[in-house]
Amino acid sequence: MKAAVFYQVGGPEVLRYEEFPEPALRSGGLLIDVKAIAIQGGDTLHRQGGVLATTPHIVGYQAAGIIRQVGEGVSSFVAGQAVVATMGFGSHAEVISVPASSAWAIPEGLDIELAAGVPIEFGTADDCLFEFGHLVAGETVLIQAGASGVGIAAIQLAKAAGAIVIATSSSDDRLQRLKDYGLDHGINYTKNDAAKEVMAYTDGRGANLVVDSVGGSTLEGSIAALAYRGRISWVGRAGREVTPPEVWPIMQKNASITGVFLGIEMAFNPQRTHPLIGSLLQRIADQKLSVVLDNKFPLSQAAEAHRYIESRQAFGRVLLIP
Repeated sequence: MKAAVFYQVGGPEVLRYEEFPEPALRSGGLLIDVKAIAIQGGDTLHRQGGVLATTPHIVGYQAAGIIRQVGEGVSSFVAGQAVVATMGFGSHAEVISVPASSAWAIPEGLDIELAAGVPIEFGTADDCLFEFGHLVAGETVLIQAGASGVGIAAIQLAKAAGAIVIATSSSDDRLQRLKDYGLDHGINYTKNDAAKEVMAYTDGRGANLVVDSVGGSTLEGSIAALAYRGRISWVGRAGREVTPPEVWPIMQKNASITGVFLGIEMAFNPQRTHPLIGSLLQRIADQKLSVVLDNKFPLSQAAEAHRYIESRQAFGRVLLIP
């Protein structure tokens, strides 16, 4: 099979499009012919500085495709079925092998390319808002990096739950587009101080909850934007800053920061997360939520796709197509 591989961590240029041995079908697993790969922010961070489980290494956490073979002991799937799956690594390839417990059937009527952008994005957003963020109707939520895959999912889910939704972006155009998905107030952080804008919009109260996938100095701004006893769901370090953020000011608000990592939650509590993601897929199939796709690249152009993502031009998810 063909795959996007790398031999050492670094910039997008380390990715190579090469032949790679097909993975083996495992007992209790699925062998899937990949049709669409949704590039995650974590994929780019892993490529930049993650651990290489194999050499060469295939990066990637999520892909959708058609089941080629079903492993021994699997009764919940059949060959020929369309599924989306998550994994520790390996999505940037023509074929993947995953445990059946890491896959979800794609509901009737949901396009396979749209399904490729659901589990991590919407599952993470849902956990940030509700499981760990405890968001309730009428509260104000600030979503940092609102035009990201997780950001767009969080805006929709928060709005559907009756929240007042504020989001940040580096582009007025993106903020305008986000209003179609439930945004109440947008902040261009390249022009305005996000924390001051939140305080002004909320008449000095601040946001009850912040979903922060950026970290670093942005997390410091999230703390400044919080209401008294507010909560932060900290879900990443997309800003790639190496200096640890100063979190002491959270003490002055009796506020809290909760780290949110869907992958760990899926490992410890699959009985909760697996049906949650299944329900999110169904809501999208029922057109109650939307997956936003920004761009598609051939798998052979994985380096260009990663470079495009890191340019911060994307609005929604970027796909690789084998």
